Amino acid sequence: MKNLLFWYLLLLPLLSPAQELFPVSELASSVPKTALGVRLFDEGYKEANLYRNLTGIKLLYGATSKLSVSATATWSDFHEKTLPFDFITHKHGVTGDTGSTNTPQKGIPYPYIFNSIDFYAKYRFVTMDDEHAHFRVACYAEGSYVAVPSHEAEPDLLVHTSGYGAGVIATYLHYHFAVSLTGGFIVPLKYTGNTADNFGGVYPTTINYGKGLNYDLSFGYLLLPRQYSSYKQTNINIYCEFSGKSYGAAAITQRDGPYAWAASYNLPITTPILKSGYFLDVNPGVQFIFNSTYRVDLSMAFPLVNTSYDHLYPFYLIGVQRYFFFHKH
Repeated sequence: MKNLLFWYLLLLPLLSPAQELFPVSELASSVPKTALGVRLFDEGYKEANLYRNLTGIKLLYGATSKLSVSATATWSDFHEKTLPFDFITHKHGVTGDTGSTNTPQKGIPYPYIFNSIDFYAKYRFVTMDDEHAHFRVACYAEGSYVAVPSHEAEPDLLVHTSGYGAGVIATYLHYHFAVSLTGGFIVPLKYTGNTADNFGGVYPTTINYGKGLNYDLSFGYLLLPRQYSSYKQTNINIYCEFSGKSYGAAAITQRDGPYAWAASYNLPITTPILKSGYFLDVNPGVQFIFNSTYRVDLSMAFPLVNTSYDHLYPFYLIGVQRYFFFHKH
């Protein structure tokens, strides 16, 4: 009986509701109490003749039956250690590439360094269950520290900007189909550091990034198996997720360090990546769950309305995750 109960608890979160384990967005359901999840992921894009990528490890824990917490650490070559000297005025189309980019000088190798640490908490406060269906609503809060400078107005707590945010997630599951809606806000913290110049000096620089709203609408469908006969059956889930943001413009203040007479002043911004904007991406994806324990996610992002300026397209995501369940004998 104890073994039967253990396997039931093990399989419960990864069987019938598997299609709501969205690759890109969070779901409203909680991590099972005392369960520990470990997720490894890599995401990135091609820029000129090289690939830029960010690698991370995420630990998830079910603190209670309703409260889940997680911590994520990332490393990347998305950014230089100092801001590019022309980040306020550069144009993306100079080299003939009209797409967005994370770097003014395309294809320049950057060091692969520690990028960020992020803390996330989610509390499920609505639970409605029916036969072959359920509805969940949760609120979340997030805070992050990003160790590298970003020269985009668009806030991103995991990759580009330190700060905090919060929001609400609602997820509905019916048989093999799941849908989830997320809405929240992001408050980035300012960056204070140095901008390299052409003469071996630096410009002390402060960037106040734009505050943002994030919105996600995700659909998932359990393709296989049609009926469960064993926990060893492989799950295949397909997804279509829409993710976007709207955000305000950044404000830049610089002081030319090498020249004592230079005063602090506000500079006009001519590049679009530091101005206000909005975008919506579409993220088709597929997911495999093996032995009800190992989860593999594959997803690609493409622009649907405008573009994000913090990466090029297509933007790929690869994730591998496993849960460890701790139970009392």
